[in-house]
Amino acid sequence: MALLSRRLFLRFLLGLPLLSFLSQPVREARAELTAHPRVGEDSIGEFFKGEELSYEIGFWLLKRVAQGKISFREMGRKGRYLAILQGETLGVLGWVARYRVDTYTSIMEEVDGGRGLRSISFEEDVKIGGKSRKRTHFFDYKNRKWIKVRQRKDGTRTREEAEIPPGMVYDDFVTASYNFRYGVYGEIERGKKYTVATFPKKGPSSYEVRVASQEEEERKRKSEKIKEGKEYFVKLFLDPEITHSKEGMIEGWLSKELYPIEGTIRDVVLFGDVKGTLIKKVRST
Repeated sequence: MALLSRRLFLRFLLGLPLLSFLSQPVREARAELTAHPRVGEDSIGEFFKGEELSYEIGFWLLKRVAQGKISFREMGRKGRYLAILQGETLGVLGWVARYRVDTYTSIMEEVDGGRGLRSISFEEDVKIGGKSRKRTHFFDYKNRKWIKVRQRKDGTRTREEAEIPPGMVYDDFVTASYNFRYGVYGEIERGKKYTVATFPKKGPSSYEVRVASQEEEERKRKSEKIKEGKEYFVKLFLDPEITHSKEGMIEGWLSKELYPIEGTIRDVVLFGDVKGTLIKKVRST
C-alpha cells in the first residue's frame, strides 16, 4: 500500500506542477526571479500567512481512503515562515498501511524584499505504526553547504555534506508551491507548456506541464459535475514509474488563486483513477 501512502496521494495532493517532485525531495533552480506580477501587493509571506488547505483522497467507490492538509504560518523572526504538509491513510487502507502518516516541514525565509521564498530547512518524517524515519535538509547559503541528516527506524543517524554551486538555490517542493502561486516563476498562461527541471537523481531530469487552452478548458468544463471555483485545467506528464500509472499523467483544476481544487492520477496500477479533492480552505489571523 506504499503506492498510495507516499508516492501517490501526496504527489498530487496539492495539484500544482511544482509539487510533482516528491520522489526528489529538493528542486534545483537558478537564483534569479522573473518579473513579478504582484507589485504593490503584500509580501509573499503576508500573502499566504494563516492559510490552511485540506484534501481528501479516494479511488473506485471509496471517496475517503486518505486525507491531507497543508498550512502556512509566520514564525517568531520577521520574514521567516513555516509550512507543514501532512497526509495520512484512513479506514481499511489505513489499517493495511499500518496508519502511515507522512509529514513534510519547510522553514523558509523571504528574499528579494518579500518577492520570493527560499528554503532554510526541509524535513521529511514518515511514521508507520510505532516506527519513524526522518530525513532533514539544511541549506547554508552563506557557506554554500547542503547538509543532509538521516534518522533510520532504529534511531541511528547519518550525516552528509555537499557544496551548493554558486548562483544556485534549492527549493523544496513545499516552498516551490508557494513561489509558483505567488508568481515567482512567471505567470500561468492558458495554452502554454512548461518544461520544469528537477534535481537530478541519475543525471538531468525534467517534467512537462501543460496548461489547457481556452477551447480545451471549456470542453473539459462541460463534463464537470461541479464547476464552481475551477479556473485553470492543467496536465502534468511524469515518468510512468513515478506515478505507477500507464501514461504518467496527472490532471486537475486550479482555482483563480492557483490553489488546487482537485487532481486525478489516471490508470494507477491496482487502483484505477485516484482522485484528490479540496474539502476545506481557511485563513486564520
